[in-house]
Amino acid sequence: MIYYLLKFFHPTKEGEFSLAIQNGHGGSCLTHSHSTQFTFVHQTLQLWREIQHEMFHLWKCADDDLLVGEKYSLVDTGQGYQRMLNCPQVGKVMGQILHTVRSKVHGGWVGLSVVHLGDRDVPNALIFIDKYTQVPRILAPIVQVIDRLHEVVNDPALSKFIEYFGGLDKLCKMILRDYFRHGFDGSGDDGGSCIDGRLTSSWNWCSKIQKKKYYPVFMLTGFYGFDGSFKK
Repeated sequence: MIYYLLKFFHPTKEGEFSLAIQNGHGGSCLTHSHSTQFTFVHQTLQLWREIQHEMFHLWKCADDDLLVGEKYSLVDTGQGYQRMLNCPQVGKVMGQILHTVRSKVHGGWVGLSVVHLGDRDVPNALIFIDKYTQVPRILAPIVQVIDRLHEVVNDPALSKFIEYFGGLDKLCKMILRDYFRHGFDGSGDDGGSCIDGRLTSSWNWCSKIQKKKYYPVFMLTGFYGFDGSFKK
């Protein structure tokens, strides 16, 4: 996804496919210029990549926090009753990951750096792990759609359908632009740009995929859900 972001969109030049978003438009809860949104998405994807690389370490820390930690409390989080428990070890590793990513990015960090752990948003370490194991399930299907469109376009009948969207290049940009805008617009977290709110916004985008005008294109490539698998 980082490759596609850099391939199809310029960090500062908007062009025909601007990534700019505005609060109250299209469901967005954030207002970002094209360059700010590009940076916001790029930094978030880099953070997700590092979290995936450290997932086994984080999972071990989550086990330790759950099994060796203090006694939990049963709390109504607004999404049902959950076991709330502090996550010191997971929190420490996440702090290190975030520090590493922030030290590598250029142009300053966009958005909040708050990592919710042991609160009403992310009550315990198990829920934290569950959230971030969803990243490949969200991103892999989008990548597979873009990749398979390059095969579908070789079919004479289907190529005419793709031309309806302006051709292969424009169709790819349309799909990616929509995700890079509204998968990172704060819509899933009451306008939040915190670390967890970014992932929640992507969940929100996934839940609306069937309403997108390009959804039939997803179906043509074998997509049938955000679970990381495709029909052959």
